[in-house]
Amino acid sequence: MSDSIRKVNVIGHLNPDTDSICAAISYAYLKNQLDQSTIYEARRAGAVNRETGYALKHFGFEEPRLITSVRPQLKDLDLKEQAGIDPETSLYVAWNLMAEVGASTLAITDAKRKLQGVIAVQDVARANMDILDRSSLATAKTNYVNILDTLEANIVVGDPKGAITSGEVCVGTTPEAMEGVVKPGDTVLVTDRVESQRFALEAGAACLIVCCEAAVSDEIKRLAASKGATIIATEYDTYATARLISMSIPVRAKMLPTEKVESFSLNTAVEEATRTMTRTGHRLFPVTDEEGNYFALVSGTDMVNPQKKRVILVDHAEVSQMVDGMDEAEILEVIDHHRVGTLETPGPIFYRLQPVGCTCTIVYEMFQENGIEIPSNIAGLMMSAILSDTLCFRSPTCTPRDVYVGKELAKICGEDPDVYSDAMFDAGADLEGRTAEEVFNSDFKVFSRGNVSFGVGQGSYMTENSRKAGEELLAPYFADAAKVKDVPMIFYMFTDIKSQTTEMLYWGNGAERLCARAFNCEAKDGMAVLPGVVSRKKQVIPAMMNTLAKLEIEE
Repeated sequence: MSDSIRKVNVIGHLNPDTDSICAAISYAYLKNQLDQSTIYEARRAGAVNRETGYALKHFGFEEPRLITSVRPQLKDLDLKEQAGIDPETSLYVAWNLMAEVGASTLAITDAKRKLQGVIAVQDVARANMDILDRSSLATAKTNYVNILDTLEANIVVGDPKGAITSGEVCVGTTPEAMEGVVKPGDTVLVTDRVESQRFALEAGAACLIVCCEAAVSDEIKRLAASKGATIIATEYDTYATARLISMSIPVRAKMLPTEKVESFSLNTAVEEATRTMTRTGHRLFPVTDEEGNYFALVSGTDMVNPQKKRVILVDHAEVSQMVDGMDEAEILEVIDHHRVGTLETPGPIFYRLQPVGCTCTIVYEMFQENGIEIPSNIAGLMMSAILSDTLCFRSPTCTPRDVYVGKELAKICGEDPDVYSDAMFDAGADLEGRTAEEVFNSDFKVFSRGNVSFGVGQGSYMTENSRKAGEELLAPYFADAAKVKDVPMIFYMFTDIKSQTTEMLYWGNGAERLCARAFNCEAKDGMAVLPGVVSRKKQVIPAMMNTLAKLEIEE
């Protein structure tokens, strides 16, 4: 499903923090002002934490849409929307349509485009070959419209909106031959012999199909009307009519119903769809859109060379912090303020990395460089990100540039940084109704050095009581978190913003040794107190990486 205007997803890291979300929204806004040929959309790579939620609500933004993978999906294929056929469509019409469009399978939908099933060429062929099933028209409740269309016939007597609901199909030759054969409710194929027509009606036939363009007398018409029977006239001879009439059955009677159909959504990954196709051996599969409506049929040949999703990464460049499938995406840009991570690209890209305290500081500079005015609400988001990442200018990661930009943005959005940051941090520290998993994932990142991987989370608190409540909630969850994140060591920073102190809780084999060596402190009973340590990026991760390098040499 290719569009003339392609979309670029602007994505922050997994377990997004305020900078990750606000930078994505702000940078997407900037790119949309600069490039009218492309749609840039901010996306989130996880649940929005309460601090970020406060900022979004305060400045009138909805959460960005969730994205969990950038692997090619069926929506990235060159699929053209197709119409389904009505369940009452005859096998005859379906067969001819298959030949006309060169398809071996057709999708069957209702009036609201909901998928009802599929009909394949072999289903039509089997129905046509099943010449011994004389009750198939009645079983399928075949309507007269289908019969008229298939036999190129017309109604002589009866309601064209009616249907065959009982009996069998038989050929009426002579009254003697029909004796004991024609039963009430049957559909009888006859020619111009009046006595045969009369006998069939008197025997209780519900429908006469008069072949060979034979005339129907007024007597026979009156007899049929009196018995509530239908008369249909066709130019086909008896042989052709007998062969064709079974093709008037509605496709719903021979289709493979939805519950037995392997189908995909436009959001299904190409890789997953390919595996299913290989496993089942079928050629064509229905695809539904985001609303669950039928969209098109897809085949294995459609899977060749899908368009890669195009992405811009903000606030991260570590593969471990990226959404799934980044190796199959086309990365266009990286805007970041962290260390150079483990990202590799097949070719050169725009990479802007600056040693400042927040990605939104960089985004602000890009607004200025391009002469784009910053709207008040966007300025509010960018200010929120800077205040969050720099702990309201208290963090050692904070640079003079962060302070200047943060205050300039505060002027634009009309907020007092100190008052606003207190309210934002309080909202983030509120634990009411939250699970340990939710709080843990609100700001947690995985890192690696050589063969060693570990995760570091952080929560910022304005009061000692709220910090202690966070510790009591999260500490019992560390073992489960390590399994979920597949890391052997967990570290979590409980940072008191006002006292500029972090209580580092840790879990895992080797965690105590690493913590004690990295910060030259006493690590005991799963905790180390780190005065003056408030920055994961500048004070914690470099110290741990250097310590791991030394341990590698020692061992």
